[in-house]
Amino acid sequence: MGRQGLLPSILAFAVLLAASACDRRVEPFVALEDEPPASERPVRIPGLEQAKPSAAVPPMVRRGNPPPGGETASVPGVEIRGTIELAPGAPAGGEGVLFVIARSGAGGPPLAVRRLPVGPFPLEFSLGPGDVMMQGRRFEGELTLTARVDRDGNPLTRGETDLSGSAPGPVTPGQTGISIRLSPGGG
Repeated sequence: MGRQGLLPSILAFAVLLAASACDRRVEPFVALEDEPPASERPVRIPGLEQAKPSAAVPPMVRRGNPPPGGETASVPGVEIRGTIELAPGAPAGGEGVLFVIARSGAGGPPLAVRRLPVGPFPLEFSLGPGDVMMQGRRFEGELTLTARVDRDGNPLTRGETDLSGSAPGPVTPGQTGISIRLSPGGG
């Protein structure tokens, strides 16, 4: 073989050698009898555990059936449902966002918030565990329920033309037939 035939062979061998050195999947052969013993403790891989069923919510409620005990039964994990309407003389429609807000206790950060388009009124709403703001907080107990039309869409600002209102008293999960009347200034 001449010099010209040897150079391409050397280059081809060098390319194959470099390519095989870059393959990270190549492992040395280990005979079965030389394998290390299996671990006696199982390895836990985060995220691959089996999900545990929720014990807090009875199965019949989880499937969307109405809670036992009528319209005002307090069952954690069940939605609150009602209607939002405009007070007489309140301006209808317009730009903005309608926020339905549930708070546990007096004041503090919202427990749950639902963002809805404005109108047409009367407007049906629901608020439930899927609307909870912070993971780990439970949608349960007595809640203060308010609704507000924010014309600029920013929940942190309040304008003179914003409409607001609240439920007449505390509400509980599973309660239906709640009525909130929106008026300027929330009166």
